[in-house]
Amino acid sequence: MKRILADVMAFGRQYLRSRVGTFFALAFPVILILLFGAIFSSSGSPRVSLAVQDMDRTDASRGFVQALNNTTLISYQAIPPTANFQDYMRAHSINVALQIPDGFQATLAQAKNGSTSARVNVTLAGDPTQSSFGIAYSAVAAVANGFNLQIANATEVVSVGETPFTVQQFGYIDFFLPGIIGFTILTTPMFGMTSICAEYRTRRFFKLLATTKLSKAEWLAAKVVFYVLLLFLSVAIMMLVGIGVFGMKARLTPVAVLLIIAGAFEFTSLGMVLGIFVRDPGTGEALANAIGFPMMFLAGSFFPIDSMPSFLQTIARALPLTYINEGLRATMVLANDGTAVTYLLITLGFAVVFFVIGARGLSWKSK
Repeated sequence: MKRILADVMAFGRQYLRSRVGTFFALAFPVILILLFGAIFSSSGSPRVSLAVQDMDRTDASRGFVQALNNTTLISYQAIPPTANFQDYMRAHSINVALQIPDGFQATLAQAKNGSTSARVNVTLAGDPTQSSFGIAYSAVAAVANGFNLQIANATEVVSVGETPFTVQQFGYIDFFLPGIIGFTILTTPMFGMTSICAEYRTRRFFKLLATTKLSKAEWLAAKVVFYVLLLFLSVAIMMLVGIGVFGMKARLTPVAVLLIIAGAFEFTSLGMVLGIFVRDPGTGEALANAIGFPMMFLAGSFFPIDSMPSFLQTIARALPLTYINEGLRATMVLANDGTAVTYLLITLGFAVVFFVIGARGLSWKSK
């Protein structure tokens, strides 16, 4: 135990001298929280800018536009009725626009008078692959449906109500924070250990360690202890920023603490496993990037796994980071400690396997 603690102290002093390592472990996660929090944590839903060309210029067409504004989804801007619709969109780089045709009010009047052949089409133009187009389409379709009900003298029978599914009302930042913690658990120890193994092999430090009483398991355990302490410092800073700046309600639970410890154990060990295959720092960085970057995106650090295609969800379920991210969200946000404990056990299983492979597979005497 004394050898482990001595190595923790020595390695800690060496690590903290590196400005790059300290930045990515402590400052970069905070930058991500501030950036994404500022983008997504503003009160209310963001409005989509919708350009509207009213060719009819009647009370009915103006009422249609006003109804769009009342949805709180649309920010209205006018296209001159004399302009060419598509040319105006191109000239002003408009992503989505609506055209209300001439005769809109007259057609509605015909329908009210009992005409069964009265039809009028409003035209929504834009790129269907953009999320703004989908939001605009939903708003226009809802308003059009309301007009149809009004003409038919019908009333809305089925409506949709909302109810929170969490113990308390959480915001975007509360769901985002566990992913950033998982991201930090992945990058800090795994990238660090892969780089350390490459540097130690290049400078032949491993041969020097082989002459000491420190075993590979003790050396790896010392790194796990250091990264656990570093991650708790990083998480504490993230929590303080989240609470102080965005009023975050998510809190660290005992299961979350265990998940952070298990995650540090897991990815420190995985970094040593990757270190088996590297011979220089350049190769180490490339290998860590090849493993780490796909994992951080596929494992749900930034995007929900449920929104991915089914084949990507299958891949995500095989990634060790997935169970840290989902476990942290389960215990910190959803108050579902049962699921979180299950994911904790899976994480520990990965960690033990990686630790054994790393401790046995890394040779200190290799050239």
